[in-house]
Amino acid sequence: MTNKVNITTDPDIDAQSISQAVANKLKAYRKVQKLSLDELSRRAGISKGMLVEMEKGLANPSIAILCKVAAALGISVADIVNVTSPPAVHVIDNKDIPTLWTGPKGGTARLLAGTSGPNMIEMWRWEMQPKELFNAHSHPNGTHELFHVEQGELRLKVADTDVIVPAGSSAVARTDVPHMYANDGESKLVFMMAVVELHQ
Repeated sequence: MTNKVNITTDPDIDAQSISQAVANKLKAYRKVQKLSLDELSRRAGISKGMLVEMEKGLANPSIAILCKVAAALGISVADIVNVTSPPAVHVIDNKDIPTLWTGPKGGTARLLAGTSGPNMIEMWRWEMQPKELFNAHSHPNGTHELFHVEQGELRLKVADTDVIVPAGSSAVARTDVPHMYANDGESKLVFMMAVVELHQ
């Protein structure tokens, strides 16, 4: 199975508005940092063509690509998709919460909220149907993820460590190495995940 899927949304959310938010944010952050497309491409390790398509609002980047671009710009994925919270309280309506991964059997990963990078925290809600999995690349050095399983069993593989996290249990993992989430069971898996990236 692949994790290179389109940015999709719940039925009530306009996918084009998310693509446009990504386009606007990417151009704005690149301009502030005075980065050329060539330089950002080099830093992020992705093609210049993909960046051009993203800035035009035409691309469907995977979570992995969004993570690479965010890390290269020193910001969070939440900054790029426009669900960060400014100082004070900021409510994000359900219709504005993006779904950034859709599995082949209908599973979803929604980025509920996040703080601005580079020291950032993101909160995600994952639903995975039976036999779905998601392979994740290494995050920046020092990144940790915190999990709480609400329903089903999460198989979590981090580097060479492979564990099962049952419903009602939690886990903490350092995810600056390749890692994977999987639902090996016969029923739906639901888990919450917080991503914490702190730079010393």
